[in-house]
Amino acid sequence: MPKGDIVLVFDCGATNVRVIAINSDGTVLASESYPNNTRPDPFFPSYRIWDIKEIWNKMCIASKKVIRCINHKDIAGITVTTFGVDGTLFDRTGEMLYPVISWQCERTNAVMANIGKYIPLVDLYGETGVLPFNFNTINKLIWFIEQKPELVEKCYRFLFMPSIFIFSLTGEMVNDTTMAGTSMLTDLCSRGFSDSITDKIGFPAEKLGVPVEAGTIVGKITSFASAETGIPEGLPVVATGHDTQFAIFGSGAEKNQPVLSSGTWEILMVRSERFRSGNEQLEMGITTELDSRPDLYNIGNQWIASGVLEWARRNLYSDIKKDVYEVMINGAEKVTRGCNGVKVIPKFYEELKGKPGGQISGLTMESTRDEIYRAMLESLSERLLEGKNALEKAGGFKTESILCVGGGSKNRLWNKLRADYTGVPVRIIDQKETTVLGASLFVQAACGNAASPEEARCAINYKTVIIEPNSI
Repeated sequence: MPKGDIVLVFDCGATNVRVIAINSDGTVLASESYPNNTRPDPFFPSYRIWDIKEIWNKMCIASKKVIRCINHKDIAGITVTTFGVDGTLFDRTGEMLYPVISWQCERTNAVMANIGKYIPLVDLYGETGVLPFNFNTINKLIWFIEQKPELVEKCYRFLFMPSIFIFSLTGEMVNDTTMAGTSMLTDLCSRGFSDSITDKIGFPAEKLGVPVEAGTIVGKITSFASAETGIPEGLPVVATGHDTQFAIFGSGAEKNQPVLSSGTWEILMVRSERFRSGNEQLEMGITTELDSRPDLYNIGNQWIASGVLEWARRNLYSDIKKDVYEVMINGAEKVTRGCNGVKVIPKFYEELKGKPGGQISGLTMESTRDEIYRAMLESLSERLLEGKNALEKAGGFKTESILCVGGGSKNRLWNKLRADYTGVPVRIIDQKETTVLGASLFVQAACGNAASPEEARCAINYKTVIIEPNSI
């Protein structure tokens, strides 16, 4: 039984490496962060990799600082979350055979473009539900097969990013389902790696292992890891995994409750009991991943969002030196719906293919920057409606409300437009650390502080503001 309710979350993001101590009511007790960056591949300098040793060292320094701020006797357990898809090959002794190829690396572009020589894309998408992004894990495995077959032969286990650091903490090599679900290698129905896909690309399925479900205790802190991190030896380490899945759970989302994470990009995702992965979903940009809980699927849609608004700030409001966002919102609130004929059409689909852009139409000699900015907000709200409808069709459910988190949730006019265009209430969640919180809830349950992650979540006081439709 655990001695306390503090969870240590090792969180590796693309821009920051963090260690956070969070307790059972969701209070962050201590946090330490260091910048994270890709590095040139030492074998191919034009390509990008993650320096695992550098990241681990930052995690260890951060952990020791966090440990000094809490009572280590109150630690219930530890877990690791990261971005999806990335990982690399290890031999049986635990030696990393090649650096971790970053999702930002372009070496796999040609692999994805020619994936049909292994598997027809429609079949691959139909089984895995994952959109054909160049950075998908399947493309990295094919790159290894084509460029480094001797390493594939030597490989004992391919480990995803969270599993690499869990190995450093416990000495155990095990992957989890939420990371597996990002790989374009899984069968959505079985929640495991697809023998059919691995056979067709020529990567032995046993080298991926059998993924464990989130909330599984996969090992204990070793004496080596204790010396490196300052965490007492013997404490349990619990598998969580892909940050997106735990952000959704940490937001408080129940089944059929879409969550909008609004930032430079917007990601609309729902926890659904059903999914569709046909040509219509492929054309609409629907991706389906494995939820943090068995028998549920995370159906998602994404598009460029605040990135469009930042263009307006830089190019139309550069003369405003103070409170520029408030000036923009105030001005747009005075513009009537329809923006006097001004329309903004971002290329919501093309930007996934590296062709960002769009159109502004309906301009006259009397058009104002406030009309253009509001037209952007209206266009993004219309895109949210499209995304909601696409998710409902893929998951076979009806949206009752939309949870909204992230920086874009602070724009009051945008929130009103979102509710008005979608016709459902928008619920603004005042919870900044949804990924860390969500992962910690699985640790609380695994370590005996709650009967389930859902029960652990009941202890969280979610402060919610509700925006009803037709409020403008």
